[in-house]
Amino acid sequence: MTKDPSRRFRVVLLLIVGVALLIRVVFVMNVARHDEGFYDAAYYELQARVVADGRGYNDPFEYLPNAPHRDRPAADHPPLTVFALVPVAWFGNALGMSEESSQTLMRFEIALVGVGGVFLIGLLGRAAAGDMAGWLAAGIAAVYPYLWVNDGLIMSEAFAVAAVTGALLLVLRLAERPTIRLALALGVVCGVAALARAELILLAPLFGIGLLFGTYRKFDWQQRLKIVGMLAVGATLIVGPWVAFNLSRFDEPTLLSTNDGIAMLGSNCDEVYWGAATGLTDLKACVPNPRAMPQHDQSAVSKIYRQRAFDFVKNGRRERFFTVVAARVGRDWGLFRPSDMLSLNEDEGRPRWITAAGMFFYYPIAALAIGGIVVLKRRKARQWPLLVPPIIVTVGAILSYGQTRFRVPAEPTLVVLAAVALAAFVALLTGRKNARDASESQPSKMIEASSSS
Repeated sequence: MTKDPSRRFRVVLLLIVGVALLIRVVFVMNVARHDEGFYDAAYYELQARVVADGRGYNDPFEYLPNAPHRDRPAADHPPLTVFALVPVAWFGNALGMSEESSQTLMRFEIALVGVGGVFLIGLLGRAAAGDMAGWLAAGIAAVYPYLWVNDGLIMSEAFAVAAVTGALLLVLRLAERPTIRLALALGVVCGVAALARAELILLAPLFGIGLLFGTYRKFDWQQRLKIVGMLAVGATLIVGPWVAFNLSRFDEPTLLSTNDGIAMLGSNCDEVYWGAATGLTDLKACVPNPRAMPQHDQSAVSKIYRQRAFDFVKNGRRERFFTVVAARVGRDWGLFRPSDMLSLNEDEGRPRWITAAGMFFYYPIAALAIGGIVVLKRRKARQWPLLVPPIIVTVGAILSYGQTRFRVPAEPTLVVLAAVALAAFVALLTGRKNARDASESQPSKMIEASSSS
């Protein structure tokens, strides 16, 4: 069982976290706050302002100038990011802050969440392979561009990183010490992760399967089901109210969000099945313009879009579909036309130079992560929980499209596994140096012994 962190470990980790905070503050002040792009960040910010203004959880774009100002239920994305931003929006209103100042405050809130993610990644590295791995994991996370770029944007990725890392810490602890309290806590954190990004609804069932049929095989079925059942209860307590709220206000059954329809339609049309855009999404080409869109509530529109996407694949494109799926997965993991992301990410608040810097870090980290798996396997250490986020990321790419930011829930796994490999290499070098020093000192000891005799 992992012991509590020593004072030395905590001090070094906090110093690394301080560096992470400095990097994110510099990014927000010099780059992120000048972002004026219109993408998902606009939804999160506007939705938070609408809720803070007391207009309910309705479509925020309906309240823009020249819009109809209709109260239309909205669930474009899961609500965690919006709920987290509402107090900042309300606080800004109460103090009479400008929208620009309030927006900057939102960015700093998300940056703090990202810094918390670095701290948790350090703890996860330590839980996986000791103090050195923990420091290295936190250090990589502090400077890794594909992590800190998200922490200055008004998006969900920072919340996803923190929640996924927290869940991984808990599942590792639960595997060592199966208690009802830990199982419930793991379920709660998995539920929080699902409210950050919809695909993370798979965390709880995948962890449950791993515990049920892997880690807990030595226990009887009653004990296994009790632990996994409490995990499910914890997740349901968090996700359940949002699902019930959606079921009560939309025409069609809606669980976490209504975004799946437009995501599927945008990634299933001729423009993204052939040519340079294979494996991507193209909302302008694939989705009808606003005048031609179905005039229903979001859930009904999403259902229509899903059906159109299914029809597109079924109508003679099944063979091409598998090629496109491979391209989607390849784009997610930087294995297929990675340079395309240099320009694509610019449309979502990520300057070209940051994407390029992220690539410079990503490929060595990914290679080291493979080594980390080997190290843990040789040590017969528990590694399956770390593989759950990459599985979820891959499934998400298959169902929607490829984009490097969708890989974010798996980044803590990559960072920690890379740190495990580096820590093993450091230990190997240190061991060799100690052995060499000992052998070099041996002759001098023999000389001293012979002279004295």
